[in-house]
Amino acid sequence: MGGAPSLIHSPCLYAGGETDVAITGLGTIDGQGQRWWDTFRDDREALAYPRPTLIGLHGCERVTIRDVSLRDSPAWTVHPLLCQDVSVTGVRITNPPDSPNTDGINPESCRNVRISDCHIDVGDDCITIKSGTESSPERVPCENITITGCTMVHGHGGVVIGSEMSGGVRNVVITGCVFQGTDRGIRIKSRRGRGGTVEDIRVTNLVMTDVMCPIVVNPHYFCGPDGDEPRVGDRSAHPVDDSTPVFRRIHLAHITARGVHAAAGHIFGLPEQPLTELTLDDIAVSFAADAVPGRPAMADGVDLMVRQGFHLGNVADSDLSRVRVDGADGPAFHVEDSPTLRREEVGSDGDGD
Repeated sequence: MGGAPSLIHSPCLYAGGETDVAITGLGTIDGQGQRWWDTFRDDREALAYPRPTLIGLHGCERVTIRDVSLRDSPAWTVHPLLCQDVSVTGVRITNPPDSPNTDGINPESCRNVRISDCHIDVGDDCITIKSGTESSPERVPCENITITGCTMVHGHGGVVIGSEMSGGVRNVVITGCVFQGTDRGIRIKSRRGRGGTVEDIRVTNLVMTDVMCPIVVNPHYFCGPDGDEPRVGDRSAHPVDDSTPVFRRIHLAHITARGVHAAAGHIFGLPEQPLTELTLDDIAVSFAADAVPGRPAMADGVDLMVRQGFHLGNVADSDLSRVRVDGADGPAFHVEDSPTLRREEVGSDGDGD
């Protein structure tokens, strides 16, 4: 759990190295997480090992989770690790909005994953795609992932990639989803030292309401082990090596975000490794009348914002088209160190781009 080998409490439901695993039916699986959350908050030293996941499936093939309701997970709710051919369909996940680290569905270093028609209302990221950290013994990608027809509520992020992405994440399609009250919508996060490549990501036909920031690409993510190292937050260029994360070929289109609070988007590459081949097309953002300040990205140097436009930096060979921002306090687009970023039919109801 968390991208590196460690001892944890056994998942409430566990399978390892099995084929044809099915958890199906219209019943409810209750993780009774309240005592775990209270101990984690108030007496963390009493936890000899990290909290268990509700469903942990490790090294399995042909996995089906269908129609069940999952609630009050002690930590992550559904965690397939090193699995192939995983289908999660019609599942309802409910954890309190303030419950710590209760992610919904976290495929990690998996291949051929289909998540569809789920309702996810949790206290951390709703769906997170991961592939291990620099501490993982092997670099195994997470690839061929489809996420369709889902609703995401409350979580820190709707659909998230990273920050554990050292094995790489590729071939991801996210379409036809609704995000309500998530801190961030689409969120990609990593940092120097992690390595890995995120590539070939297609996001289409989303509706977001009451989100803090709809789109975030953050290569300076400071949470977790080594997140406080000076190199993580440094905005000057560093040498490029195998520990430099790469973001490329990320395409987002046909997205409406209303009732936004902090900013329309926070999208950055590294100065030594720009984000390349980004497309934003047919995207409309408008702000909440009673917008609440927030930090769009968890990175040093990102201040509280309210009703701000898109902030982009170190983005190369990329295109913004038919992007509209209404109701921003100030420019709709703040662009830095991105001379090859092309813009066509972008605008706002304010004075400037």
